[in-house]
Amino acid sequence: MRPSQRRQPGLQYGLILLASQALNFGINKIPPATLAGILLQSLLYAGMIKVPWNAEDVCISAFKIFKKKDWRSFVVSNFEHGSDMHLYYNMVSFLLKGSYLESMYGTINFVILVSIISMGCSGMYVFLGYALTEITEDYTYYTTCAIGFSAVLFALKVIVICEERDRSHDIGGFKVPSKFAVWTELILIHLLVPNSSFVGHFAGILIGCFYCYTFIGEAIDSKIPIFSGQPIIHEEQFYRRRILCF
Repeated sequence: MRPSQRRQPGLQYGLILLASQALNFGINKIPPATLAGILLQSLLYAGMIKVPWNAEDVCISAFKIFKKKDWRSFVVSNFEHGSDMHLYYNMVSFLLKGSYLESMYGTINFVILVSIISMGCSGMYVFLGYALTEITEDYTYYTTCAIGFSAVLFALKVIVICEERDRSHDIGGFKVPSKFAVWTELILIHLLVPNSSFVGHFAGILIGCFYCYTFIGEAIDSKIPIFSGQPIIHEEQFYRRRILCF
């Protein structure tokens, strides 16, 4: 999301809705890393975690990385949000995807994987901003700033679809085959939420595809156990299903 407005610290409607959703889901059913991620991002948005920046200060763009060398935004931009409803929708999505994947992969593995994906999404967003500027000669791609967890969520959605195989997904009330689900959601969000970052969401999809369908995912999975002490277990044929992206 493009940070068009300054957040208002304190308890807002989106935070209340998020708390209600978490309670309805069952706090005890939310795996620890997913719950911690939701709490930390919520507290950060509400201003209850004191940090030496504003949300707008840490938005990410190709210009800020290449010209200003603002590496803080490379990390922090994924965890800030532009509004309470932006936070709400992202955290509800993370609640569902995180609960599924963390239970399957294990908490430590999931934390490491989300960290890698987060950095990958930032890198892909910067690369796309630069590449699109070169291709289209539209400098807007180079300077447009974005914040939020949406890119990571799109990457996680790709991974969830890979694990669930060919199950249909509900997108805006319509049943969509899994191989079209992320692309349908990408287009719908772009049409319905004008302030959303199409390039950021697309970057997340690409990172998810790289993890699921290329040697990069296999390399990541082979290294994670070195730090966690346990392998990531996928559904059978995880790396061979190429119907989604390629």
